[in-house]
Amino acid sequence: MQPIDQKILSRISGRGRGWAFTKTDFVSEFGETNIHQALSSLTRAGKIRRVCHGVYDYPRYSELLGQNLSPDIDAVAQALARKFNWRIQPSGDAALNLLGLSTQIPGRWVYLSDGPSRQYEIGNQALVFRRSVLKDAGFKYRESGLLVQSLKALGKNRVDPAVIETLRQRLVTVNCERILKDTRTVTGWIYQVIKQVCAEHD
Repeated sequence: MQPIDQKILSRISGRGRGWAFTKTDFVSEFGETNIHQALSSLTRAGKIRRVCHGVYDYPRYSELLGQNLSPDIDAVAQALARKFNWRIQPSGDAALNLLGLSTQIPGRWVYLSDGPSRQYEIGNQALVFRRSVLKDAGFKYRESGLLVQSLKALGKNRVDPAVIETLRQRLVTVNCERILKDTRTVTGWIYQVIKQVCAEHD
């Protein structure tokens, strides 16, 4: 393995299994030609995996199944957002899944974005970026958007104590004060639920 390959693999492995990335994640340290050659070499060697055009991951491995697991779609979305300098926010079923409010794996992962509308095929799943007004995609904190989008997808009538508790557990390490400040302009009932979550949290 070439020294440049080893250095890039070290950066990748340091982020842990499941991390997705593009060459943009390394341009501050290495030359573009070197990055391209290293990623191609590491892919051929089976160290990393190409998930779609220009995007790779450091695959998670299942000892039980004896094979690599499917790519983490959220990690792929984050990698594309870094590459194109987009702000993104999981929407609908994707937000519900990421917050533990749904155990179903979405066939389409839809993200709101301040970039152009685009779609990528990742295995048998679709990763969709839908251009949106910044009010929906422009929260300062990722957790704020996740909360708002998951509650929109769930609907007011389906919010019960179990949902509040699930959200509270997911946000146990989050500073609720900053979330309340970040989401103060959202729809009334959604903000009331967020206040309930944070009251339980405190």
